[in-house]
Amino acid sequence: MSVQAAANPDALVSPDEIRAQFSRAMSAMYQAEVPLYGTLLELVSEANRQALARQPQLAEQLRATGEIERLDMERHGAIRLGTAAELATMRRLFAVMGMQPVGYYDLASAGVPVHSTAFRATHEAALQHSPFRVFTSLLRLELIENAELRELARGILEQRNIFTPRTLQLIERAEVAGGLTAAEADEFVQQALETFRWHREATVSAALYQQLSAQHKLIADVVAFKGPHINHLTPRTLDIDAVQAGMPGRGINPKAVIEGPPPRRCPILLRQTSFKALQEPVTFVEADGSGALGSHTARFGEIEQRGVALTAKGRALYDRLLEATRKVAGGAPDEAGAAAYMATLSEQFQAFPDDYASLRRQQLAYFRYFVTEQGRAAKARGELATDLEALLAAGQVQCEPLVYEDFLPVSAAGIFQSNLGDDARDSYGASANREAFERDLGAPVLDELALYAETQQRSLAQCAQELGLAAFA
Repeated sequence: MSVQAAANPDALVSPDEIRAQFSRAMSAMYQAEVPLYGTLLELVSEANRQALARQPQLAEQLRATGEIERLDMERHGAIRLGTAAELATMRRLFAVMGMQPVGYYDLASAGVPVHSTAFRATHEAALQHSPFRVFTSLLRLELIENAELRELARGILEQRNIFTPRTLQLIERAEVAGGLTAAEADEFVQQALETFRWHREATVSAALYQQLSAQHKLIADVVAFKGPHINHLTPRTLDIDAVQAGMPGRGINPKAVIEGPPPRRCPILLRQTSFKALQEPVTFVEADGSGALGSHTARFGEIEQRGVALTAKGRALYDRLLEATRKVAGGAPDEAGAAAYMATLSEQFQAFPDDYASLRRQQLAYFRYFVTEQGRAAKARGELATDLEALLAAGQVQCEPLVYEDFLPVSAAGIFQSNLGDDARDSYGASANREAFERDLGAPVLDELALYAETQQRSLAQCAQELGLAAFA
């Protein structure tokens, strides 16, 4: 508890601080549940130290943007929900922590019967305090082809309550009071954590579990358990290729291919890899009330390397090059074709500029702008350049890449599929339904590109104000 909170126990705690507290508690819980995750954290920390020592320019860039302070914080988790009511309440739970739904992701077209959003902070200052985010998917029961099984799954999900009564009370308290006190925040974190905890006791029989799994393994993961156990937590690395190469030496079995763009001098968007999901013992509940021992495969470890956020123009180029790669490679990569796929990916992405100056000039990526010491000195002497390009050329203003805070639907599906088995379905066809998702959510999802544009514009406005210049266009 802070000194301020101790002095005034009725003072409300910042949502950013509640989010940071929850992130730390989630990490501790998941490390206790999945010890291999702790090994992964050690590997990532070592890779980051080596990358910073090897690339002093990268270290300086991270210091300039404040990224160096948030590098070791937990980055994101993922959960899968079963009903609209669960999604709507989860939105309210995350709002207590200053997290809003950003972006809509259709994974059904890639063979995973869910659609998703990412709950996260939206302002750069809040992200600096805690960048924790949760990729949240909602099962699409309408995609279960067997009508009888679909209605059975619906009935099971409607009977469960994934939130403790006290969690619901504290959500309502925060909504009415405008926040939580320190004592309430502590209790909220502990109560909310119960929603994400692993339960090895299933809520269905072994036979029904097999039926659900035969439809899709993810359906079984959502329907057959008491709640949406966190299925992975993801630390951020500065060198995902080094982590991928180092996993086997730590007893970790990585997926075949790193999802996302190829290795680059100037990373873009998001690259992700993971270790294969663990086979964990579970107890199924039979009709006579007895328990039947079995196993379930769902939880895994994931690693991410984040690059610069792309504009709509940059994202269109990325999507076009990724589609061209898959066309040449004959679809999504598998274990046997991993090397050939990566070679094709690198070849196709030669068309994407790989220096920040070009990315900025061609308006392919977003940047944050900062006044330099040279700029402050030039202002004091009355020798400031007058437009942005001249200020940059004179070193009076500098720009740094704006980190991508969101996800890639193809990459998310690739991670899910690698942990669901090679017999997973290729596609559910064109079935994106943002309108239905937002109806179930109870709110519109925010446009991530608009958020990046606002952050970039705020940094330009701050530079103009500090230098006493007219606003930059």
